[in-house]
Order: sequence, then C-alpha cells, then structure tokens
Amino acid sequence: MKQYLALLAGLLTLASCSDATSKIKSPEERMAIEAATTAQLPVFLFEKESHDFGDMKEGDVGTTEFNFTNEGEVPLIISSAQGSCGCTVPEYSNAPIAPGEQGTITVRFNSQGKPGNQTKTVTLSANTVPNTKVLTITAKVEPKAN
Repeated sequence: MKQYLALLAGLLTLASCSDATSKIKSPEERMAIEAATTAQLPVFLFEKESHDFGDMKEGDVGTTEFNFTNEGEVPLIISSAQGSCGCTVPEYSNAPIAPGEQGTITVRFNSQGKPGNQTKTVTLSANTVPNTKVLTITAKVEPKAN
C-alpha cells in the first residue's frame, strides 16, 4: 500500500509541474531559453567597450560607434539599450545579428549642462549570457564662459 501511495504522489507531482518554456510569451524570450538549454549562445565581441571624447566644450555633442561581432552560434538579439542619463542616447537595431555578422551601437553624448569630468554608461540587454553588457563613455567638458 505504501508503494502505491508513493507512486501516486510521484505521478501527481509530475502532473502538476508545467513546462516553464510554455509560459514565455515573446519569440525572443523563447529563442534565448532554447539557446541556453542547448548550450548554443550568441556572444558579443566588441572592438572597444569604452570611448573617451577627450576635451569638449559645454554644449558640444559627441558621437561614437561601438562595433561588435556575434561570435556565438545563434542569432544575437538586442532587446534594449539604456543610457545612464538623458544626455547619453544609444541607437541600435533590434534585428537579429546572425553568427559571424557585425552590428553597431551608436552613442550620442550631449554635454549641455554637464561641465567637468563625465563618465556615462550604456547598458545593453540581449539574449547573451550574461544578458547585459555595459559600454562606457568619458569626456572632460569645459564649462561655458559666463
């Protein structure tokens, strides 16, 4: 009888568990889970992860590009890019980057109202492991003359 109850408890436990991937809504999330479970992952390989604008005058706008290659085995998808403040604006494509292909993150820094030494970041969220990547920009902003 005890064996029967143990078997019944085990079957109920299995029946009550559901497949976690069935609860994922977006195709990007599903692709990321499937890639992780098969050990096939997209991988960011950046040419540079930081950029120094050097000396700037307050009010100048600097632009730089961060070029990368997907060194992984499946398409890389960037789901978001967030600047650390409103003065740092990233632009990117949310189209999948195939294995071996290149992509670019363009970052604009507006130095208006930002005198002194500046360090800003852009945080990328993607279907990589880890799922975030931080890029850094720096500048020495000369204040406007009064």
